Amino acid sequence: MENRTEVDEFFLIGITDTPELQVPLFIMFTVIYLITFVGNLGIVALISCDSHLHTPMYFFLSNLSLVDFGYSSAVTPKVMAGLLTGNKVITYNGCATQLFFVGAFATTESFLLAAMAYDRHAAVCKPLHYTSTITSTVCAYLASGAHICGFLISSVVIGNTFSLSFCKSNIVHHFFCDIPPLLVLTCSDIHIIESVFFILGSFTVFFPFFVIFASYLLIFMAILKIHPAEARQKAFSTCASHLTAVSIFYGTIIFMYLQPSSSHSMDVDKMVSVFYTMVIPMLNPLVCSLRNKEVKNSFVKVVRGNQFQIDRHF
Repeated sequence: MENRTEVDEFFLIGITDTPELQVPLFIMFTVIYLITFVGNLGIVALISCDSHLHTPMYFFLSNLSLVDFGYSSAVTPKVMAGLLTGNKVITYNGCATQLFFVGAFATTESFLLAAMAYDRHAAVCKPLHYTSTITSTVCAYLASGAHICGFLISSVVIGNTFSLSFCKSNIVHHFFCDIPPLLVLTCSDIHIIESVFFILGSFTVFFPFFVIFASYLLIFMAILKIHPAEARQKAFSTCASHLTAVSIFYGTIIFMYLQPSSSHSMDVDKMVSVFYTMVIPMLNPLVCSLRNKEVKNSFVKVVRGNQFQIDRHF
């Protein structure tokens, strides 16, 4: 980073300047973050403690839960603090750190969803070879690859973004440090950097999406060949939760980034950003886990076991 920035801190506009809304929003985001915290880390703990859940599907689910928790934690506490105290200033290094982790966790989630789609494809299309195809080593490679890709791509983005000179203003028209509002503040030439970001963004979104699309195309073709309706429904139910999570994740991205720039509204963009940085990490454990019979059974066993220990104690 040869160019030095002319600012050492940024001012985040935040979600709203209306004083009457700040306390209700703080309460709402606190509830959302608590559900995200308990839901995602609870899923990780449950999968770790129950040996019946030590399968590839739940291994990927625990990784997804950790990523969702980290994703939400990179944004939500700062937003909550700004609403509570009114202090919306973030340091230069703090902005870079926040953008790095948001980008790393979002990219990792995209690749993890692709790995989970491949796992479902192997389970439905090649059930007899599933244990030999999706081994613990393969799972470790897929999960590690997702995390490595996420942190490497985010490092490139951070290196390029914060090599720019921010001399126009230090006011970020968003509630967290994101690339588009930061690029508006620079007086450097960003044509090459925009091309780099476009290539990285396209790879991050479309490569996993292609893997997911191809996997589910083969899955649906295999399901259609299953004649008993109950067996067909059971095969589809193993993919329903993951497909719901994919639809929410990519549906938000498509709405956010593939609409014409002329139709962009800052208020709408903020609301969509709230959805994919706070709401989706809260929804994923509900969608992927509580609809799953094995997870619910494991949860019930844990609750009943704790109740039994309490009854014995008294």
